[in-house]
Amino acid sequence: MLTDSLSAAGVASIKQQHPHLFAAQRRYLRLLALSAVVVVIYYLLFFRFYGISFQQLTHGCAEIGKYFIRMFVWQNFSQWPLMYYFTQIAITLAIVFAGTVTASLLALPLSFLAARNVMSTPVLRPISLIIRRIMDVLRGLDMAIWGLIFVRAVGMGPLAGVLAIIMQDLGLLGKLFAEGHEAVERSPSRGLRALGANPLQTHRFGIFTQSFPTFLALSLYQIESNTRSAAVLGFVGAGGVGLVYAENMRLWNWDVVMFITLILVVIVMTMDKISSMLRAKYIIGNDIDLFKPEDTKRPKMAIFRSE
Repeated sequence: MLTDSLSAAGVASIKQQHPHLFAAQRRYLRLLALSAVVVVIYYLLFFRFYGISFQQLTHGCAEIGKYFIRMFVWQNFSQWPLMYYFTQIAITLAIVFAGTVTASLLALPLSFLAARNVMSTPVLRPISLIIRRIMDVLRGLDMAIWGLIFVRAVGMGPLAGVLAIIMQDLGLLGKLFAEGHEAVERSPSRGLRALGANPLQTHRFGIFTQSFPTFLALSLYQIESNTRSAAVLGFVGAGGVGLVYAENMRLWNWDVVMFITLILVVIVMTMDKISSMLRAKYIIGNDIDLFKPEDTKRPKMAIFRSE
């Protein structure tokens, strides 16, 4: 059996029969050892170039441990302004939903303009190229940078946070939606064109019908991702729970920071469960029974002949 141990003679026999397998194993081990050596050398050079000593590293790890201990020791919990914390969390969720839903709806038409299988003619290809470069610029800036820009433009508050999410997600979701359109099977579109469908009907029923699961899955995932990322917007004045983070970190209230973090984790887990239910309903779907025609057979009637 394969689970039985082999003797030295048996191993030597297998090596003689299949030398290429053992040669590939030796190459893999050499590559793995070389990669480990390169990683170790990189870290040594990194610490040396930036002047990070071993004492500084150990002291930093010890301090991190102290901060984690402070996070799990909640002092004077009954005196915390819990209503204020939950209000800021609700504002963050409102910012996330408004920004992500708006960005998804705006990115959908732009994704068709960026898809190469939609903009396939020589006249339309430059439009696709321009739209893709615009999306590169939009997602090239981090959400916090967009937040700083809009805080200066429209002032501090949730509006700046919503606009920051829209700008970043517009570039990200537009690119991912376009790639979903390009990955569809082209046979339905060809069949619709052969039947005389116009371009709008072809894109709607031949492409978007197939790419809709990608559209829904990416939109739901981006809501979860933005819930985690939107906390940063409060640091730049764009509203939400980030302001609570900034205030308590400045006051060294690490227990409050951990409390808010745990609340956000629970919210993300709940949203993940809801997303799974929606994906199961609208992407996987339910089994449909095969069509069974009704019995159209009529009882035979006796035919009598008169003589």
